[in-house]
Amino acid sequence: MRWENDRKSENIEDRRGIGVSRGVIGGGIGTIIIVLVALYFGIDPAMLLDLGTTTNVSAPSSASLQRPAGEDRLADFVSVVLADTEDTWHELFRRSGKEYREPKLVLFSQEVGSACGFAQSAMGPFYCPRDQKVYIDLQFYRDLEDRFHAPGEFAQAYVVAHEIGHHVQNLMGISDKVQRLQQGAGKAQANNLSVRLELQADCLAGIWGYHANRTKKIVEAGDVEAALRAASSIGDDRLQKQAQGYVVPESFTHGSSAQRVRWFRRGIETGDIAQCDTFKEGDSL
Repeated sequence: MRWENDRKSENIEDRRGIGVSRGVIGGGIGTIIIVLVALYFGIDPAMLLDLGTTTNVSAPSSASLQRPAGEDRLADFVSVVLADTEDTWHELFRRSGKEYREPKLVLFSQEVGSACGFAQSAMGPFYCPRDQKVYIDLQFYRDLEDRFHAPGEFAQAYVVAHEIGHHVQNLMGISDKVQRLQQGAGKAQANNLSVRLELQADCLAGIWGYHANRTKKIVEAGDVEAALRAASSIGDDRLQKQAQGYVVPESFTHGSSAQRVRWFRRGIETGDIAQCDTFKEGDSL
């Protein structure tokens, strides 16, 4: 992926090496239980922890500032990808007569406090609509390569673009609508709505890839395949198979590997936001 000479975003908050102390109503063990339950059922733990958690930031220690080799270059890469998403979505929003509000992207190590609550690296990258920020521990990219066997810079860019896709959904009012529908739905229906939201974010990530490549020629041979491997590797079916040895489709919250690949491919091949309507009645996904 070509990126070294492109501009970096000014919307990066670097909190790596900064510790977070937590005050939890009812005691720390409650937080552990909530996180475990949330992870098991595919729920964003930050949402469950919001009411009971306050966070304080402490200064980095000298040990925490010793970052893995190459991490600063990876931080630069993320900043460039974020800038690319800004350029793409500013233009696409402008075409539709709307204004794109740029999100912040927070780099953190191990744990972080957000407006959606406290989060740990094990939860993976996430978007918090309450503060309009994306949170990423760069260690996730090592997991993406080693654990999920999805190496490559374009695969890493896909992760950022997917979370920015959630920001786009937030700005368009889609996220709020889905949340309202989930409140009056049963578990299976609520999960289905979550899957549709996630698959749409995959499609929107593809939209970014299509337009960024048209304007800047960032895609090199093998890049799209790398992103497709990343999308496939984090499908609910594959993750459930790895974790428990069997698959429960009714509990999916992000979509199967095949679904994630299909919707990302639709976005990057068409560049048409209208093709990303995963909420069409009767759509088999």
